[in-house]
Amino acid sequence: MIQPPGFELSTNAQSIYKLHNALYGLKQAPRAWYSTFSCFLLSQGFKNSKCDSSGFIKKTGSIFLALLVYVDDILVTGNAAHHIQDLVTQMHQAFSMKELRSISYFLGISVATSSSTTVLSQKKYAQDILTKAGMLDCKACSSPISAKPGLPPNSNLPFDNPSVYRSIVGALQYLTITRPDLSFAVNQLCQHMHNSTVGHYVGVKRLLRFIKGTISPGLTYTPSSFDLHAYSDSNWAGDAIDRKSTTSYCVFLGSNLISWSSKKQATVSRSSTEAKYRSLAHTAAELAWIGMLLQDFCIVPPTVPLLYCDNVSAIALASNPVFPSKSKHIEVDCHFVRDQVLANA
Repeated sequence: MIQPPGFELSTNAQSIYKLHNALYGLKQAPRAWYSTFSCFLLSQGFKNSKCDSSGFIKKTGSIFLALLVYVDDILVTGNAAHHIQDLVTQMHQAFSMKELRSISYFLGISVATSSSTTVLSQKKYAQDILTKAGMLDCKACSSPISAKPGLPPNSNLPFDNPSVYRSIVGALQYLTITRPDLSFAVNQLCQHMHNSTVGHYVGVKRLLRFIKGTISPGLTYTPSSFDLHAYSDSNWAGDAIDRKSTTSYCVFLGSNLISWSSKKQATVSRSSTEAKYRSLAHTAAELAWIGMLLQDFCIVPPTVPLLYCDNVSAIALASNPVFPSKSKHIEVDCHFVRDQVLANA
């Protein structure tokens, strides 16, 4: 350890300061705060969720409280208003906090509630991205990505400001929290963080133009059943450079979309069946995790989760205990989906 710039002691250059309290802004500050706050919650009868370390659950008879913490942003909910208020009062006594009452804005996500719907959107965040890119007044377009893009002649040249590319694409990743329609396009752009070219930045600008024309939509949640089902798909050898496939899935709780993903597979698939089967494995793992998370919230789906796939061979492979010769090379972890089917989980 050395003395920080601007605080050197010329008389005793070997002296350093020992911190008795974590300072906000240091790398270890969030961990120190989480340790302190989690100890307080555990003393109040909460239990840390095994599925998500940022979630805390308290169940006492018919009383249920749930708390979500992200650094210094805290969200509390439950089925007993007076117990929530008691918890908030105790938190005020232990920490210096600001109470914002009913949720309307959390981690850059706007929350609008009514008697029958809850709408999550990131309109302000999207506007900030457009402002950052200097495209707040750009012309809108109708699709986030072009199947056959018309690239400029210098499209293969390195982009002269790669830090701007990484900054904008990184911000777009967070926008997909309420915009599943952007997931595939953002995933494509994220694959070129280390070697962005002029052509790649053209793709960023097209996506920003699409966001400009669809800046208001978000996710709408309505009362529904607790039936859990998912849709899985992949595009076999969709990447023209390395011929890897892209896994995509979306998970619904009743009629409400709660999870989605679009990600390139780590290895090359030798057939469309293998690509679809790998996608099934990723989706099955997500379904299993969500099922455990629902149990923490005292929610038991009334039916066995359903996983939909449009490939007959992949479906047969998921339920067939015999290894066909064409599937012997598939990694063992991909057969997790087979175990889930056999366990009827």
